[in-house]
Amino acid sequence: MRRAMLALAATALTPAALLAQDAAPTAAKPAAIEADGIPAVPQALVDQTRPYMEFRTASFQGWDPVSKAMLVSTRFGNVAQLHTVSAPGMARRQISFEAEPVGGGYLPGDGTLVVSKDKGGNEFYQLYTLKDGRLSLLTDGKSRNGLSAVSRDGKWIGYSSTRRNGADTDLYVMDPRNPATNRMVRQVTGGGWAIADFAPGNGQAVVANYVSVTKTDLYWLDLSSGTMTPIGDHKQAIAYGGGKFAPDGTLWVTSDEGSDFQRLGTLDPKSGRFTAKSPEKKWDVESFDIADDGSFIAYAVNEAGISKLRLMDPKSGAVREVTGLPKGTIGSMSIAPWGTIGLTVSSARVPADAYSVDPASLAVTRWTQSETGGLDPAVNIEPEFVEVKSFDGEVVSGFLYRPDPARFPGKRPLLLNIHGGPEGQSTPGFRGRTNYLLNELGVALFYPNVRGSTGFGKRFVSLDNGPFLRENSVKDIGAFLDRLQADPALDASRTAVTGGSYGGYATMVGMTFTPTTFACGVDIVGVTNLNTFMNTIPPYWESARPMLYRRIGDPTTEEGRAFLASRSPVTHIGDIQRPLLVAQGANDPRVNKDEADQIVNAMKERGLPVTYVLYPDEGHGFAKPANRTSFYAVSESFLS
Repeated sequence: MRRAMLALAATALTPAALLAQDAAPTAAKPAAIEADGIPAVPQALVDQTRPYMEFRTASFQGWDPVSKAMLVSTRFGNVAQLHTVSAPGMARRQISFEAEPVGGGYLPGDGTLVVSKDKGGNEFYQLYTLKDGRLSLLTDGKSRNGLSAVSRDGKWIGYSSTRRNGADTDLYVMDPRNPATNRMVRQVTGGGWAIADFAPGNGQAVVANYVSVTKTDLYWLDLSSGTMTPIGDHKQAIAYGGGKFAPDGTLWVTSDEGSDFQRLGTLDPKSGRFTAKSPEKKWDVESFDIADDGSFIAYAVNEAGISKLRLMDPKSGAVREVTGLPKGTIGSMSIAPWGTIGLTVSSARVPADAYSVDPASLAVTRWTQSETGGLDPAVNIEPEFVEVKSFDGEVVSGFLYRPDPARFPGKRPLLLNIHGGPEGQSTPGFRGRTNYLLNELGVALFYPNVRGSTGFGKRFVSLDNGPFLRENSVKDIGAFLDRLQADPALDASRTAVTGGSYGGYATMVGMTFTPTTFACGVDIVGVTNLNTFMNTIPPYWESARPMLYRRIGDPTTEEGRAFLASRSPVTHIGDIQRPLLVAQGANDPRVNKDEADQIVNAMKERGLPVTYVLYPDEGHGFAKPANRTSFYAVSESFLS
């Protein structure tokens, strides 16, 4: 009965001629998924949504130092592969041809191409060189590896690997043209280590150990002896980013030392003294790169989710702002040896494309024009920035996308989409498939940034730290709902909630702790049992256990287990009163498949209706287009 009702509701999305067809054709379930209780998906719905599924993106990956072509990651087959673009607007020439997504970049000098690839979303990345469409393995094929640094002359790469024991990310260097040069330069304890950059001469390097979002410890590493010396006082909680050497040997970083936000400046490796150079007093400097000749530094500032690109003269301190980029978010950024800045930009009307900026004139050039399924991206709706005061007076914000009122009059249903992390941030990027809900069904979308989100300073990101403070971010959702459901253009009775990872956990909290607030929920790779989650974290997260215990709760004590159980959605499964869709990747290394199984099995035992979709070839999220398409078809049919 439940499935029939949902299928009937789904047909309401089709043209009027189909409304009376009880036996309308339904779409076949893809062979690559395991489904339980999914509603029948009308073929007409699949056909209507197809243009929204067929968009592409082009993510800037770097520059070919030999041909001066741009390297981008884009998808013309099943998964994203590497392509070169010889000039703005020119065709993308595919150069990698794998069954899994491939990412990487050229090395300076001779343009050797080093890439990484995992299998089925398991995040056990291996490093390769790519030449003539063929991969040559550089790592052991078993461990988890992360490329993190390339020497300025392109001779050496620095990477971290768990090959020694599966948990600790030891530090390695290698000349990828000769894998026999591979060697461990420092054995470490913990999973957050990476070589940030090689110092001029390649004899030393700066190493970063990520402890938490508010603390990164830096070290000076002698690559010959393996001697590692702390930079600064590691007793202080200071977050560093970047870590790049200018041609004159000056070390540049971003740091929140003495500030609530990440500022760009120089760091003395001997004294540990940080000197801020960027003029911004508010908002984080998120990324930067230094020109090969040292004449300028390009850096991106996150202003409440909107990226601003600025160029600094390191000698005079003068700053110029690039004004010709779309209003959105800046992704990967790198300066070519000849000075041109390459970057990725995504906005409501740009589905992540590659751009360049001339550092002299600040002229912006779009290199790729990604396809949007034949749809005009110019009609996509720009979001409103919404701020509210939460229960304790803290100001929280988010982005609201309203359907066109002329096309969709009256009160509109609302979908609340909570980001993962929790140390993440919702930004006004391209909504892709979700634009179907907005543009064709008239569903309003809201993307909140509750306390604990990044991008609003270290004070704000720390406000939910601690087992008893985590609930405050849930109260922030309540403050948003009070504001949004009082909006005369929105329908409080038709508010749904969804999210992935931590957003999936927040979705389940909403469905269990406030069971009548939402009309339905869609949990994507979300935690449902905090005790089992804490006991199934991957080995390379072991060093983070003490931090997780402080922030979430301690499962090693009776009191801690009781608290975690009290905050776990699975404990309150009997309170669910509204429909639930659960989606999971079987290879997920972060949130074990068992988290989804527990909630589904518990609901079945109580006779509660639940829809479950499992992707055997996916991990923490759904990368393959066929899987994403099937999931969106199921979720849109469900939401109807």
